[in-house]
Amino acid sequence: MCAICGLINFDGKRLEPSAIVAMTDSMTHRGPDDDGYFIDRNVALGHRRLSIIDLEGGQQPILNEDGSQVIVFNGEIYNYRELTARLRAEGHRFETRSDTEAILHAYEQYGVDCLEHLRGMFAFAIWDRRKQRLFMARDRLGIKPLYYYRGRGFLAFASEIKALLTLPEVRAAVDPAALDLYLSLRYVPGPRTMFRDIFKLQPGHFLLHDGTEMHVRWYWDIDHEGAERLPAAACRERFETLFHDAVEDRLISEVPLGVMLSGGLDSSAVLAEMTEQAGGRVKTFSVGYEADSAAADEANELHWARRVADHFGADHHEFRLRAADFGDFLDRLVWHLDEPLADPTCIPLYFISKLAREHVTVVLSGEGADETLAGYGIYPRMLALERLYRGLPGFLRSLGPAAAEWLDDPRARWYLQGLERPLEHRYRGVARGFLPELKAELLGLAAPERAEERLDSLLADYWERSRGASPLDRMLYLDTKVWLPDDLLLKADRMTMANGMELRVPFLDHRLVELSAQVPTSLKTSWGESKRLLRQTVGKRLPPFVLERAKMGFPVPTGPWLRSHLEALIHERLLADDSACSRYMDPAVITRIAAEHQRHERDNSQELWTLLVFEAWHRVFVDAPSVTASEHAPIRVDPGMIPRLQP
Repeated sequence: MCAICGLINFDGKRLEPSAIVAMTDSMTHRGPDDDGYFIDRNVALGHRRLSIIDLEGGQQPILNEDGSQVIVFNGEIYNYRELTARLRAEGHRFETRSDTEAILHAYEQYGVDCLEHLRGMFAFAIWDRRKQRLFMARDRLGIKPLYYYRGRGFLAFASEIKALLTLPEVRAAVDPAALDLYLSLRYVPGPRTMFRDIFKLQPGHFLLHDGTEMHVRWYWDIDHEGAERLPAAACRERFETLFHDAVEDRLISEVPLGVMLSGGLDSSAVLAEMTEQAGGRVKTFSVGYEADSAAADEANELHWARRVADHFGADHHEFRLRAADFGDFLDRLVWHLDEPLADPTCIPLYFISKLAREHVTVVLSGEGADETLAGYGIYPRMLALERLYRGLPGFLRSLGPAAAEWLDDPRARWYLQGLERPLEHRYRGVARGFLPELKAELLGLAAPERAEERLDSLLADYWERSRGASPLDRMLYLDTKVWLPDDLLLKADRMTMANGMELRVPFLDHRLVELSAQVPTSLKTSWGESKRLLRQTVGKRLPPFVLERAKMGFPVPTGPWLRSHLEALIHERLLADDSACSRYMDPAVITRIAAEHQRHERDNSQELWTLLVFEAWHRVFVDAPSVTASEHAPIRVDPGMIPRLQP
């Protein structure tokens, strides 16, 4: 696990080594073990390394036999040994035991089609010196990040946006379209970022740039052809085999491994499989809250995690958070995230990663099961609305919006109003930010309908691509393409890498994801039972209390904390005369949202946290004089440093 970056002047101008050194140094936290550089007049590549495989010989960048191609790589290729053996048989010579070199030789052999031969999580860039072409790619599900900036005559890329911001040509400015989407979703969906002109390479995509033209293309997608036709018994057998293989692949390491354990179904399933395969006592890590309030105690999952750890004889470790940790950590949080991401679970995830890093370098977790096997409660609720929408005559469907006018709860109103809308205009993903009516007030829009225009446009392509699938599979497809990479996996990558630790997610092995798309709806969810396929396979090895407990979803007591421990944040930041939010939104509406929450008239904790995170992000990145001078992560920049690799 590493950080990569690069800078190519396609106009041929020579690059100063200090530029790539500054970019690379800004991401030292991602790769604390080593650094490396390639500089060839107008091309510079940088790398920070967290050593996990081939500890002695895996330094990057790596060149092929004749020096015509060079690669920097972030991630893990789990089938690299088989791929290496196959490429050796084709006559390729290897100098290391690393998976990085396997990618490079695969590119030599297959060109851009090398992506079809890779199984793992990855973001890499290959500079082809013969073709004078840059080839960049990101893994199928978007587990590892990759950003780029296209300037006049040059292209820069990096694992984190802060590396791009070290370049004088790249200015930290808010993208108004991204802010609009952020308010709707609480995160910025790709390919945009909150920074104007900085983009994400989307999951399952590659980029080619030869100095004249840049092309960004799909290379993988989820195929629902054949769904509902695969027999249940075959689904169960195939799932159990693939899950076993996915965990086995993710145990490849030359450093210690552990498991992030919530005590829920997904992480417990990972622990069960890892215990069986690895033997011995697996190290497990959980996070909870100091019992300083009834809300904090209610949100705690520590006792569930402890019971699961005891059941499997794990070597268990715990960390307890305080409300003060949230306020104190907010600026540092957004510095690590690069973008505003209003998911409060980021903070406990950071602290559990910090705890785990004291014991291991690699952790496995249960991310991805909910998005592929229908684990969230919103899915059966939306399916019920869909049945009503399709089953009721039009005049009866119109009663829903009429009845909604009598409801005080805006989210309940939104659901009832949805009776008159098809699925594509009703479902917006697992995470919702500001509802259209309130967002329109906040931004001063004339009509609530306008508040959804940009989001509708963004999601339309995903709805179209899944048109032939079942309603459930269409929702899962949308969440896998948007919520999963831009919220769940982004926070997982940033919070673990902030502590120099690698996270592996077996449920997002692309073969498992492809199988899940073929599974009948009845094996995914029904009223009262989610993720049925997982329960009927790996679940057989779990204690009954895991299967019986209700899903909690990593709860955080932000609502009561924003009325008590964190109330000062609202007054000092959001309601301040010079707040960043007041430059883009109506201050009177912000004041009303805060007052309603404080008076217990409405739970506006989600909206308030969304604004607080944006406020902190704006102060750190836009208002701060220099990202590299940030107090949140001191960075060494030595312009006189001589790169170690300079062919």
